[in-house]
Amino acid sequence: MGTLILSSACGSLSSWNKPVQYNDTFPTFSYEGHRGARGLYPENSIGAMKTAIDLPKVTTLEMDCHITKDNRVVVYHDHYLNPKFVQYTNGKPLAGKDYKGIIYHYNYAELAQFDIGSKFYEDFPQQKKVPTTIALLSDLIDESENYAQGKRNTPMFYNIETKSKAGKDGDYHPDPRQFSDLLLQVIIDKGIASRTVIQSFDKRTIQYINRVYPQIKTSFLIGGENKKSISELVAELGYRPFIISPHYSLVTPKFVKEAHKAGIKIVPWTVNDQKEIEKLEAIQVDGIISDYPNLF
Repeated sequence: MGTLILSSACGSLSSWNKPVQYNDTFPTFSYEGHRGARGLYPENSIGAMKTAIDLPKVTTLEMDCHITKDNRVVVYHDHYLNPKFVQYTNGKPLAGKDYKGIIYHYNYAELAQFDIGSKFYEDFPQQKKVPTTIALLSDLIDESENYAQGKRNTPMFYNIETKSKAGKDGDYHPDPRQFSDLLLQVIIDKGIASRTVIQSFDKRTIQYINRVYPQIKTSFLIGGENKKSISELVAELGYRPFIISPHYSLVTPKFVKEAHKAGIKIVPWTVNDQKEIEKLEAIQVDGIISDYPNLF
């Protein structure tokens, strides 16, 4: 155990000078439940995180965050209310402005009218069906931390994605600086900063975090169309991230070796096949993200 003092260059987070007790030894191998355990329980929910915590090999809770109109940090993936699995709490389908309504256009209290867990989701037929609402990140962390204390000898790690996209500032989300500040305020207030990695496809958020909050671990998410080498990705980013997280189809022994030579971990996404998991473990990746963490 030790004390980590984090400070913000922009001075916007008063609590960054608060000492944080931590055990920040990153897992030797990061077994990550994607959106908690999306294949088994409604995604990005408190229940999905508890489902992942119940699985002894899972070390890390992976999730996505958006910002609401009233600047609350919520755990949800899509920038819109996805009618594939979202309905009203009375069981009726989304309609009018709520059909694919933009999360950033709602105050947090307004999101309580939507159920993200009861509707059958054909992409994930094994998913347990239970009434579920969109959670605040702060509540999800509280519930996950308390639940893990009763289940684990060591605390959980967190892998949290900023769901932002260049060209959509002010429409789908706030600008990268505000998004990152709001997210990190929750993480530091909850005392999990040293056990958290912030990941993104939007390099702007992690570049900002690396510059202003260099103590925070970051991960650069890479889509399956990528043709760049590790060195080219680092050059694009402008700094060396803690993790590069590529689509699993990109991962080769050469890719892993180049990353390790540069001091970067490789944690591929989203791996839902037992044989593929074993193949990736054999070429010495540093973790795996899966919708079905029961496969670990």
